[in-house]
Amino acid sequence: MTLFTPFQLGGLNLPHRIAMAPMTRARTTQPGNVPNAMMAAYYAQRASAALIVSEATQISPQGQGYSFTPGIHTKEQIAGWRLVTDAVHAAGGRIVLQLWHVGRMSHASFHADGLPVAPSALSPDASVWIVDPETGKGGMVPCPVPRALEKTEIATIITDFAQGAANAIEAGFDGVEIHGANGYLIDQFLRRSSNHRTDGYGGGQAGRIRFAVEVAEAVAARIGAGKVGIRLSPYITQRNMADDEIIPTMLMLSRELNRIGLSYIHLSEADWEDAPVVPEAFRYDLRKAYSGAIIVAGKYTPERAEAILGAGLADLVAFGRPFIANPDFPRRVREGLALATFDPATLFGGDARGYTDYPAANATT
Repeated sequence: MTLFTPFQLGGLNLPHRIAMAPMTRARTTQPGNVPNAMMAAYYAQRASAALIVSEATQISPQGQGYSFTPGIHTKEQIAGWRLVTDAVHAAGGRIVLQLWHVGRMSHASFHADGLPVAPSALSPDASVWIVDPETGKGGMVPCPVPRALEKTEIATIITDFAQGAANAIEAGFDGVEIHGANGYLIDQFLRRSSNHRTDGYGGGQAGRIRFAVEVAEAVAARIGAGKVGIRLSPYITQRNMADDEIIPTMLMLSRELNRIGLSYIHLSEADWEDAPVVPEAFRYDLRKAYSGAIIVAGKYTPERAEAILGAGLADLVAFGRPFIANPDFPRRVREGLALATFDPATLFGGDARGYTDYPAANATT
């Protein structure tokens, strides 16, 4: 099976092609959104993945959109992440940090003026997971209408991305993945539906990709392009992100990412039942535009993963939810073992239940 052939990703020697996709689990220590020993155990249990992409991690307080998500902008957070990377490396794994700024996908409680920031003051018509400080219980809460970023603020956020990357390397990560997908800040700049700017960061495809390009350039300059990937979601339209120009815009961006020399593009494909299918033509166009590695994620089965790898349209396939209840997921695929199901009630927040207490197959067979 191609799934179990080695692959060279930048400077990383990957033993096979099954990656672990980023998944928000909201288990940080409070106050401070600090990664902890429980998180280290969780990631180490899944170190048999060819590559772990960490849960999305805010580059600044402004970049936070959900309760209890980790940061990478304080000394305490860097030290907490070091627990994670040390544990993963001790278990033989490889892990990169996903750098995140949510933009308008946020909540008033994270901002002094109650307003998240975005390219333009347009509502995502979406909700985020917020813990009520009085009850301690989390739930989905509507996002407020954001305020438009001042042009001078954009440069600060780009610096925050670069510093976040440097902090990730200090914390022991093997690289970083820039989160440019799923309706968050970089994605908001890319689309006409969320970007009405006329100041050089909008107004046309070249303007709309400018922020993503400048973030990629700054991060690559700080830690080396070979340690940098990016996640993109061209066919996801939820959160008021539909834009009939997004595909040529993404391909233009991909050519720029190729110029910069980023290690990989990670495609976040929709994973719900009636989601749009990614056309094969786009996959070929992406291969022409971008010569680095391509990772795909989005409700893949091992059979679908084998097919897309065999066709040469992807180099790795990332699995998310299967890794939750199956910490040894690659072994189960290789040996044809049964997959456990996860408890959806324990996805966000809480303790070890539904997090580190799922057993490996050898403990149940």
